[in-house]
Amino acid sequence: MTSEEHRILQEKVEAELEKLRPYLQKDGGDIEYVRFEERTATLELRLLGECQGCPLSSMTFRGGIERHIIHFIPEIRRIEQVK
Repeated sequence: MTSEEHRILQEKVEAELEKLRPYLQKDGGDIEYVRFEERTATLELRLLGECQGCPLSSMTFRGGIERHIIHFIPEIRRIEQVK
């Protein structure tokens, strides 16, 4: 993946995160792009604010965020939450 392709992918991710942010921010949280690992097609994201310690954050992450992003950006195969 060229640096231009990586930049375009990051822009796609950021656009999808913008769609999800209002739901997280409503509960005092947020999310940020960390990096994309090309070899494994894995996207790393970090939950922020109240989302970090929320007992439902793993459900939100897997059932909402991951499902949404993989659906709209098929070149991403997996999403990992990093601290």
